[in-house]
Amino acid sequence: MTSQTETDKFEQQRQEKIEKLAALGIDPYGSRYEQPEPAESIKARFQDGQEGQRARCAGRIVLFRDIGKLIFITLRDRSGTMQVGLSKNLLNDQWPLAKLLDLGDIIGAAGQLGRTRTGEITIWVEENGLTFLSKCLSQPPEKFHGLADIDQRYRQRYVDLWANPDVMERFKKRSAIIATIRQFLDARGFLEVETPMMQAIAGGAAAKPFITHHNSLDLDLYLRISPELFLKRLLVGGMERVFEINRSFRNEGLSRRHNPEFTMIEVYQAYGDYHVMMDLTEELIASCVAAHCSDTTVKFGDLDVSLARPWRRARYADLLKEHSGCDIDDVAALRAKARSLELDESAMDDAVVVNEVFEATVEDVLIDPTFVLDYPAVLCPLTKRSKTDPRYAERFELFIAGMELANAYTELNDPAQQYENFLVQLKGQEDTMATMDTDFIKALKYGMPPAGGLGIGIDRLVMILTGATTIRDVILFPLLKPVDAPTAGS
Repeated sequence: MTSQTETDKFEQQRQEKIEKLAALGIDPYGSRYEQPEPAESIKARFQDGQEGQRARCAGRIVLFRDIGKLIFITLRDRSGTMQVGLSKNLLNDQWPLAKLLDLGDIIGAAGQLGRTRTGEITIWVEENGLTFLSKCLSQPPEKFHGLADIDQRYRQRYVDLWANPDVMERFKKRSAIIATIRQFLDARGFLEVETPMMQAIAGGAAAKPFITHHNSLDLDLYLRISPELFLKRLLVGGMERVFEINRSFRNEGLSRRHNPEFTMIEVYQAYGDYHVMMDLTEELIASCVAAHCSDTTVKFGDLDVSLARPWRRARYADLLKEHSGCDIDDVAALRAKARSLELDESAMDDAVVVNEVFEATVEDVLIDPTFVLDYPAVLCPLTKRSKTDPRYAERFELFIAGMELANAYTELNDPAQQYENFLVQLKGQEDTMATMDTDFIKALKYGMPPAGGLGIGIDRLVMILTGATTIRDVILFPLLKPVDAPTAGS
């Protein structure tokens, strides 16, 4: 690890080079650079033996080899890398500038294209073809392949992206996956919308919200935990197919699968149900697999996950019986099972005990895609109950690699039943009417069409499709504990 003294000395040496650049009349932080061509485009169009080929590229120096009167540089831009050759004989008056370059600097290079004796396509920079664009003062990673310290990579993503090519590719793939999702839904007549991120009532999911305050209105607001209730209002308004790729916020813990600020997509389709949303989910994710994965089997840590269709569909009660050995109606057996799993079930409602045992015994073993259907209705206050057995709700969750990836309902559109469910959900709170979304009940009274609703965790989907086993690897700037935060026991 570099000491502060070494860091200060390094920056001082670079600062001295800035002064030398200024003495040459060169702005160390550059200006507009016209029409640089992506490195990969240059290499793709190069033709051996054809004279007069020229190129103009800009990027960061990630490899620097000074061998006297010749300097070889590897530039990295958004597309990849390009070798640049600097020769004293070609640069003439710009040679002093070349000798002031450092690893991490950003430059522009223009000149003739050719191959070196080792076969590397190279821009041989001509006189006045070298342009200084920005000085790197901080010490870049020592190795060409970048930052190795995981915590430093997350805290300094601005270095991680150019120092680790695989990281850049993962985030480019994330953007491409989201574009595929948009194209898929647009082709099926879904309208992309935006709903409030600050809400007067935290609704749509059971989670602890972040609270903020609007000064002008002297009003406490919540960062949304879900856009669900606003999107359903749009169904009432006649927008029959809507979706939102949204940032949501939950004031809960950090883990390999949880970040307090996360991205999900919610989709609502009038005249559908949870079976329609199940088909839609499978087709949507399969389209992402086809577009962005080389095979239907993907590597996720030590797991080989098959995303080949069709995907398994199994009832919640059947999976509980299969993996816990307990019948869903045998509360005594489930409480005993919970105790054997070292779960403190004494203060839990029966339904919570059932779900705690399910989570502990079932979820981790669902490796290949599995739709878990028909959850206990008491766990699902926004969901229609099964007509054949009202103890269960028409809900599914999709699990892949032991991780919940999607959640969907046949949406409840009966205002009276929704009101009663809200009362049960809010039972025990001192001022029920202050925390109930009465406007949503009012909206339902105008009539919401029967509908299916779906939420997919974008971050987790990207994890599966890129093989990233921690959510921090697919979020550009994940929330981290402050560097100087006290640790337990300190």
